[in-house]
Amino acid sequence: MSVYKIGIYKIGIYQIEESTMRKIYLDSIPRGQAKETLLKNFIVSNRTEELPLLEALGRVTAEAVYARTSMPNFPAAAMDGIAVKARETFGASDQQPLTLRGGENYLPVDTGDPMPDGFDAVIKVEDIHEADENIVEILAPVAPGQYVRPVGDDVVAAEMIIPAYSVLTPVELGAILAGGHSKITVFDKPRIAIIPTGDELVPPGTIAMKGEIVEFNGTVIAAYLRQWGAEPVLYGIVRDRLELIEEAVRKALQTCDMVIINAGSSAGRDDYTVHVIKLFGEVLVHGVSTRPGKPVILGMAADKPLIGLPGYPVSAYLALDWFVKPLICKYLHQAEPQRPRIKATLGRRIVSELGSEEFIRLTVGYLGGKYVANPLARGAGVTMSLVRAHGLLTIPAELLGCEQGEEVEIELYRSEQELRNTLVVTGSHDLALDLLASAIRRVDTRLFLSSSNVGSMGGLTAIKKGEAHLAGIHLFDSESAEYNVSYVKKFLGGEDVILLNFVYRTQGWIVQKGNPQHISKIDDLIGTETTFINRQKGAGTRLLFDYLLKQGGYVPQQVHGYKREEYTHLNVAAAVAAGTAQVGLGLLSAARAYNLDFVPVAEERYDLLMNREFYESSLGRVLVGVITDPVFQAEVEALGGYSMREAGRVIYPH
Repeated sequence: MSVYKIGIYKIGIYQIEESTMRKIYLDSIPRGQAKETLLKNFIVSNRTEELPLLEALGRVTAEAVYARTSMPNFPAAAMDGIAVKARETFGASDQQPLTLRGGENYLPVDTGDPMPDGFDAVIKVEDIHEADENIVEILAPVAPGQYVRPVGDDVVAAEMIIPAYSVLTPVELGAILAGGHSKITVFDKPRIAIIPTGDELVPPGTIAMKGEIVEFNGTVIAAYLRQWGAEPVLYGIVRDRLELIEEAVRKALQTCDMVIINAGSSAGRDDYTVHVIKLFGEVLVHGVSTRPGKPVILGMAADKPLIGLPGYPVSAYLALDWFVKPLICKYLHQAEPQRPRIKATLGRRIVSELGSEEFIRLTVGYLGGKYVANPLARGAGVTMSLVRAHGLLTIPAELLGCEQGEEVEIELYRSEQELRNTLVVTGSHDLALDLLASAIRRVDTRLFLSSSNVGSMGGLTAIKKGEAHLAGIHLFDSESAEYNVSYVKKFLGGEDVILLNFVYRTQGWIVQKGNPQHISKIDDLIGTETTFINRQKGAGTRLLFDYLLKQGGYVPQQVHGYKREEYTHLNVAAAVAAGTAQVGLGLLSAARAYNLDFVPVAEERYDLLMNREFYESSLGRVLVGVITDPVFQAEVEALGGYSMREAGRVIYPH
C-alpha cells in the first residue's frame, strides 16, 4: 500500500506524521466481540438528579421509592349509600325488612367519604328502600367492612412502591404521588455529543448543489439517542480537517458523557476519526466483520466512549444500534431491549459473503397463512431501505446466503398487527402506487401498502407463488399489440386470477431540458454516443424498448448504455437529470418530477393482477373502492400522462 509523507500535523501537544494517517483497518473482528470489548471498558458514572414527578415519565429510578403515607389514610366509603353499624343489621330479610333511622342507625355517605366514627359498613343506595323521610328499610344484613376501603387499601405507609432501576410509567407516577412524594431521584440522562464531519455536507434546509449532501445523519442519530433515553447534543458540521475535528471532540469531552463522530471512520485520505480518537485515548476496535457497518471505530478517552460511525446512513444507524444503544442501557442500568422476531419464508434467494455477518433489510407480508419476506436494496447508503423495511435478516458470517423458499428468522421493525394489515404490491413501478398507499390509509388507518419494484415479469411470478396480494404489470405483446392478457394466459393460465385495469399511462423519452440530443424516435439512439439508461430485465418498459428496437430493425449492441439498468422510472429520470445518462424511456410524471423534457412514444395499459380470493375479500373491495373514487382518480391524473378512464374494470377473465 502506498504511503504519502507530505508533512507533520501539530495538534495541541501532539505531532502526527501524515505518513501514519493512511492506514487500513486495525481490526475486522466479530460484532459480538467488539461489543463485549466496548462494554467491558465502559465504567458507569451513576450520576443522579431530583426531578418533580411531572417531569419524570420514562426516567429510571436511582433508588427504591417507599410510601411516606398510606392511601387512603382513613377508612373510606367505597360506594354511594348509607354508613351503618353492621351488628344492627343482623336479622334483616325479605320476609322481615329491618327499619333504620337516619342519624341513629345510619348516615348518608358518598364514594370516598371518611367513614363516620362508630360506623363500620356501607349499604349501596340501590339496596335500600326509603320508607319515609329519614327512614329506610333493608332486606339483608351486612358484614363489618362491607364496601369500606381500609387504611392503606391502595398504598401502605413504608411499603415499597417501586424498586430501583425501574423505568417510570404513568401509573407508577400516580402511585408515588399517592405515597406522599412530589419529587423523585433518577439517573441522569447520558449527554451524547454528535459531531457530523465532511467537506461535502451542507446544513438542513439548504438546496444541495452538485457534490453536496444535506447533513441528515445527525438528526437521525439524535432522534435514536433520545428514543433510547439519552440527551443528544448535535454539533454543527465540522470540515475534514484534523485540527477542526480535534477541537470539536475536545469541547465535547468537557461537557458530554460520550462522543459520536459521524463519517471519516474508514481508511481514506480524509478519514481522520481514528487519529483523533488516538489523540485523546485508546482505539479499542477499528473495523468489524459486518456488511454494512464495517468501518466503525470504538474507543475510550478518560472513561468516556468515543465512537466513530461510518458516513453511509445504513451503516451508521446499524452501528449505532449495535454499540451505542447498549452503552446507554448500561448507563441507565437497563437490560438491552429485544425486538420481536418471526419466522418467514424468503421470496427470493439472497447471496452473502463468507466471513462477514450480513444484515438484509426486508419487506414482509402475510399471505396464505404465512409471512413472506423479500429483500430490499442492500447498499449501505440506501436510507430508503430502512424507511421501507419491515424487518431485518441476519446472515451469519459462516453462511453464503439463504435460498428462495427457505424459512428464516426475522427481527421486526414493525408490529405483527401492521404486517397482517399490509397490502403487498410488487411488479412494475408506477408513481400512482404511492398515491394509492395514501388513499388506502385515508379510507382505513389500520391498513398499509408496501410495494417493491421487481418488474412486470417478477410480479407475475410473485402472484403465481403466492408472494404478493397485487402485481402491477404492463407487458406488451408484439404479436397481438396488446398488453398483459397473453402473458397472464401463458404463465398463469391454470390459476384463478383477476386482471384489473388501474391506469392508462404515456411512455416516452425522458430527455434533458431543451432536448439537446434532439431525441424523437428510436433511430436517434442508434450508432451515436448518446447515453441511454435502461430498465431491468423483466420490466415492461424494457420489453417496450426492445419492441421499438425490433420494429426499427436494430439490435441492443447499437444502443450506447443499453446494459445500464435502473429499477424505477424515478431512478431513470434522476440519472438523466444528473447527466450520467442523456435519455431514458419512462413516464411523463417521472420527467416532471425532475423538471425534464418528455417526448411521447406510446400509451400503455397498466393493470393490477391478483388472485380471485383476494379480489373478493374485504381488502379487495377496499382496493376497488379507492381506485374507482373520483377524488383519487383526479390525484393520479394530476401527475400528468395518466388516464383513469377504465380504472376498476376487469380485463381478464372477460
